[in-house]
Amino acid sequence: MSEISRTELFLGFLKIGLLGFGGVAPWARYVIVEDRRWLDEREYASILGIGQVLPGPNTVNSAIIIGDRFKGIGGAISAVLGMLCMPIAILIGIAVVYDRIESLPAVQAAIGTGASAAAGLVIGTALKMARRLKPDAAAIAIGLAAFVSVGLFQAPMALAIAILGPLSIALVWRRQR
Repeated sequence: MSEISRTELFLGFLKIGLLGFGGVAPWARYVIVEDRRWLDEREYASILGIGQVLPGPNTVNSAIIIGDRFKGIGGAISAVLGMLCMPIAILIGIAVVYDRIESLPAVQAAIGTGASAAAGLVIGTALKMARRLKPDAAAIAIGLAAFVSVGLFQAPMALAIAILGPLSIALVWRRQR
């Protein structure tokens, strides 16, 4: 793997932040795995999994972990600043405009449509990752249990992680013995 500079980390995560309308997760995977080839699919999935169970947004957590991996604390700061600076600036501008037009029916309809598109992006990215990772039956069962418990039964995510996290670790540990 070639050396990655703080500037490259900043610009890569800046690209993720600029492309991430509706959610950065699909773009983060694309830029990190396919475009920049900083990590392979398995490494990215592992880091994203760690980012998911830590407090805070999983993609920001992943940016910190990836930045730190390549350039220490300076790389972590570069990655997070790259990911967040433009979305924050854009969001402030949109918030000012939205404050003036939020009550219009067309705006309300557009927001509902946008939410549906965002959900589709999340599902599509999950399916793309699963196809490439080729999970075994145990991994699929844990994933389905998470989906059913949180998505359908609306169990708290912290509870699902507290139960399914140790269970998945135990399954892997048992399989490797």
